[in-house]
Amino acid sequence: MNSDTRQSAQHFLDLIKQSHRGKFKIYIGMSAGVGKTYRMLQEAHQLSEAGVDVRIGYVETHGRAETEALVDGLTLIPRRKLFYKGKELEEMDTQTIINQHPEIVIVDELAHTNIEGSANPKRWQDVMQILDAGISVISAVNIQHIEGINEQVQTITGVEIQERIPDSVLAVADEVVNIDLTADDLIERLKTGKIYRPDKIAAALGNFFTHDNLLQLRELALKEVAMRVEKKVETQVVAEGKLCHEYLMAVIDSSEKRARRVIRKTARLSTHLNAAFIVLYVQSDKENMDRIPLANQRYLINNFNLVSELGGEVVRVHSNRYIETIVDVCQKRKINTVCISAPRFSLYSLFLMAFRFRHLLKRLARLNVDLIILSQ
Repeated sequence: MNSDTRQSAQHFLDLIKQSHRGKFKIYIGMSAGVGKTYRMLQEAHQLSEAGVDVRIGYVETHGRAETEALVDGLTLIPRRKLFYKGKELEEMDTQTIINQHPEIVIVDELAHTNIEGSANPKRWQDVMQILDAGISVISAVNIQHIEGINEQVQTITGVEIQERIPDSVLAVADEVVNIDLTADDLIERLKTGKIYRPDKIAAALGNFFTHDNLLQLRELALKEVAMRVEKKVETQVVAEGKLCHEYLMAVIDSSEKRARRVIRKTARLSTHLNAAFIVLYVQSDKENMDRIPLANQRYLINNFNLVSELGGEVVRVHSNRYIETIVDVCQKRKINTVCISAPRFSLYSLFLMAFRFRHLLKRLARLNVDLIILSQ
């Protein structure tokens, strides 16, 4: 079988799988308490009244009376009980959902980390498995849990959110809906006890739920949903051959935070441009596996995993010719844009770095490849 026939067969198989896959709807909010779970349950009742087989796979009401009232009358799929560190805990039972095979399942807390020993580390991975089984899913997530804007959220709130979902999860959603409230309305809901227990209200108002924080998070949520709608439109136009394809490449080293920042920013840029992206790591002799520190090996593994989660591809090349390798990969992979971290110049290396940087600019210019220098 030649390569063209094989690709044609694989394309047809992918189309079949896609047609059998469940539909995916995500509600996004700027914060806890905007009403995502409430809206999902309202929709579940409407679907049920229309004769659709809709069930609750997992819902977290957080003790909110209005939300708990909407659970009544809906079919709940029993949660799976697990023992962890001497305690009995509950998780969504993904396999039972697949076995019961409802038309639609409600799955809350998309960014949740599953208990150790679960089939999948993250709930969003459970959702992908449910969708692949042909079951449609309605889920919800807060804007601060999206991987690509994690650093922006940290800058706004001063907190690094640990539970995150890859941007690629939003990219595969059929519908992304923003649940919007003004900052004043959300703060009023908090003060009246509709979000947290009375003993947590004062701390929340003084930390995460400040007026400025909420305004900026609201802007992020609105922009994110608007961008996702725009991407859907562009994707349909691309299918008709009306747009050019872009291909980005990020270049990283074995650092932790600097490399991670370049990866995230490149992934976000690729989303805005509706482009694919790869991440290049040039491994010199100085960073051979028998020489590179264990900490840097760990940083590389974590950052390579981050690339995969964000929908990119890792390209690893062993070479002592840094610039030539970048140019060579650009030629082979038909790269349009290269993204690098801002160089760190020292007085000792100033002339050498300036010379190498100028050389890189010239080589990329000859290929008509743009260079983007990302801030530290």
